[in-house]
Amino acid sequence: MSWYIYLPIAHQSVFLPLVLGSGFVVGLLSGLFGVGGGFLMTPLLIMIGIPPTVAAASDSNQIVAASASGTYAHYRLGNVDFKMGLYLLAGGVIGGTGGVQLIKLLRQAGDADFVIQITYVVMLGVVGGYMLVESLQSLKASNAPAPAAPAPAKESAYSRLLGSLPFQTNFDKSGIVLSPAVPLFLGALVGILAAIMGVGGGFIMVPVMVYLLRMPMHVVVGTSLFQVLFTCVDVTIMQAWSNHTVDFILALILLLGSTIGAQVGARLSSKLKADQLKVLLACVVVLVMVKMLVSLLLTPSSLLSIHGGH
Repeated sequence: MSWYIYLPIAHQSVFLPLVLGSGFVVGLLSGLFGVGGGFLMTPLLIMIGIPPTVAAASDSNQIVAASASGTYAHYRLGNVDFKMGLYLLAGGVIGGTGGVQLIKLLRQAGDADFVIQITYVVMLGVVGGYMLVESLQSLKASNAPAPAAPAPAKESAYSRLLGSLPFQTNFDKSGIVLSPAVPLFLGALVGILAAIMGVGGGFIMVPVMVYLLRMPMHVVVGTSLFQVLFTCVDVTIMQAWSNHTVDFILALILLLGSTIGAQVGARLSSKLKADQLKVLLACVVVLVMVKMLVSLLLTPSSLLSIHGGH
């Protein structure tokens, strides 16, 4: 019995247990941190030889299953702010649709693979670095009480900025009041990244919700998964229709593992403290960024690979 399976769109064979195991790990991250897991899965697929455009598009497909499983698990725990999620979703659909068209133009120019990889390095570096520093500071502050004076000044300035925006709305589940323009804008940004990077955008949206929107961590996880779910549905359909880069066999193998992993992750998340979750997620993001950066800096195995296109 062969443990290898042929992928028709990627035009290569892969080791089945490796892909299944990768899907489980991504699903575990999805349920644990509220991220789609694409920021980890797409680089892993690229590392095992899947073309970046196929890896990104196929990963968006499997994220649908992982985030659906995770959303349901967190919904049962009462951790989903549907009102916030719908605003994020509206922006995500608009941004995702535009991002797919951008990838189509880049593929025609032969630059899509490079843009996907360099976008990963930049975004993972910025988000991971910020989260790691902020999380370590939070852990220190929990051991030794920090001065209360600086916090109100920052919070007051940020509150004035949000308060100046129109159509202030109360999000009861999250316990915050802000303009719908904020989640709409952030959702559009996440949608563009979902198309370019093959991710649900959760690894960016989670720190935004925690540090900028000041939402409770347990609500952030469930709400992020809700938004990731429908953003990736839109991106997957658009990628399959416009670019024909979704390998459904690859996506099916990944989602089998990720669906189980998401349920396990959701249960584990309730047993860890918020600061511990932040530190773990930040470390994973930084490690993946370093690996992607090293692969970009190393000499390619074939000089023809740097040209792209046809």
